[in-house]
Amino acid sequence: MHLRIDAIDLPGRTFPAPADKPVATYDDVHVAVQRRDRPAELLDPQPGDGASATWTLECATQATPDGIVVTGPYVQHRMGLRFVYLSWGTVDGDGVFTMFRRAKLMLDSVPADVLAAAASDGLLVGRLGLTDANGGPLCARVDPPHITWTAAAC
Repeated sequence: MHLRIDAIDLPGRTFPAPADKPVATYDDVHVAVQRRDRPAELLDPQPGDGASATWTLECATQATPDGIVVTGPYVQHRMGLRFVYLSWGTVDGDGVFTMFRRAKLMLDSVPADVLAAAASDGLLVGRLGLTDANGGPLCARVDPPHITWTAAAC
C-alpha cells in the first residue's frame, strides 16, 4: 500500500520563535516526513511557503485480530500507536535542517473501513492544512477532523 499525504495552507517561511528560545524567529522554514527512528533522515523537505506539499510513502499492511496494521520505513510505532511525523525545521545556508517542532499524523485514527479499502485498493490519502490556529506550523497529534483520510486505487 502507498500512503499519500496531501497538505495545503502552509504557514510561511518565517515564524516567531517562543520567548524561551535563543532566536527571535525561525527562518527558511521547511517541512518533511521523518524516517522511523532516524530524526535526521527526512523525505523531500518542502518550503513552508509553498502552495501545497505532497509526500508518497511505501507501506505494508497486515490483517490482525485487532484490525489492519500499517508499517513502513516512515511509520513510527510508539506506545502501541502508529503515526507519521511531519517535522518542521529551519534550513541554513549549508542546507542543514534543524527541527523545531513536529506533527503526528495518527494512523490509528483512520476509520477501519477506509483503512481496509486502502489496503485492498493500494492507496491511503491523508489531506490536511498545515497552519495551526495561531498561524504557525501545525504540531502535536493530528486526528480527524484536522485530517481527512480516504482510500483510492493506485
